[in-house]
Amino acid sequence: MKIKKAIDRIPGGLMLVPLLLGACAHTFAPDAGKYFGSFTNGLITGTVPILAVWFFCMGATIDLHATGVVLRKSGTLLVTKIAVAWLATLVAAQFIPDEGIKTGILAGLSVLAITTSMDMTNGGLYAAVMQQYGTKEEAGAFVLMSIESGPLVSMFILGATGIAVFEPRLFVGAVLPFLIGFTLGNLDSELRELFGRCVHPLIPFFGFALGNGIDLHVIAKSGLPGLLLGLTVIIITGVPLILSDKFIAGGNGAAGLAASSTAGAAVANPAIIGEMIPRFKPMVPAATALVATACLVTAILVPILTAMWVRRVGRAAPLPEPETPSLPPQAAHREAHF
Repeated sequence: MKIKKAIDRIPGGLMLVPLLLGACAHTFAPDAGKYFGSFTNGLITGTVPILAVWFFCMGATIDLHATGVVLRKSGTLLVTKIAVAWLATLVAAQFIPDEGIKTGILAGLSVLAITTSMDMTNGGLYAAVMQQYGTKEEAGAFVLMSIESGPLVSMFILGATGIAVFEPRLFVGAVLPFLIGFTLGNLDSELRELFGRCVHPLIPFFGFALGNGIDLHVIAKSGLPGLLLGLTVIIITGVPLILSDKFIAGGNGAAGLAASSTAGAAVANPAIIGEMIPRFKPMVPAATALVATACLVTAILVPILTAMWVRRVGRAAPLPEPETPSLPPQAAHREAHF
């Protein structure tokens, strides 16, 4: 059976299929974890420890030796994405109740859902799209997007807008595994390769654990709001990303549009933040379902829209690497072995 190939045909399938299976388990056998106990219960309820290992491994994949052009491109997209998510959160907080919207077609929508769906780009989707429609420098620009992974950026945005207050120790606790992985990965390329191989295999595990916190009835209710949220993510983040790519990063806008997605890993952030801030806990199931739907919607539409954009404006030319002063032979020898 070609199960993996079938899952890969589904946008974000590596995350969404296990999440749906977990939701089925929770809906039809909510006490299965307690009944079986031991390792089975660990797989069902182990969202936080599984995510901690994944976050550590993600940090190890970031290479400080990336070229200046790649860092310029990825830095521009990263800062723009975070800034837009912060502004969207600030505006949404003025109109959405603290406990989220309870009734109507937008029932379940909350500031938590908006923040976590907008502040994190699907790096794998971006890289795949840019490999097909962009330059090699643009494809490599996902190098800094891993910084968005995990709850840190969401915590920063919610704290900066005054919606939530996080103690300094919580910020440290959220980022410490990432920083340790980042440090080890840059000290030893073999460790980067070792831990980097764990990033994708861990996704189905935390997807399944996340799904075990969701009732299928919640997913059914999130259909229209989730669809609208996904479209909003593309529009609200896409336009500024296109402009910053064209006028700051020197591209043609395609890389910006390709970055206007919701990451599959973002589905985990409402639950993690809910563990830190108890008042967010009642919103977590609906927010998780909304972010999962937004992930699916953006994963389908972003490649299509990027292809249409490239057909209209043409491919971007490879970006020139900034000139660096030549080194004398001895200095060059030392530089090569640094």
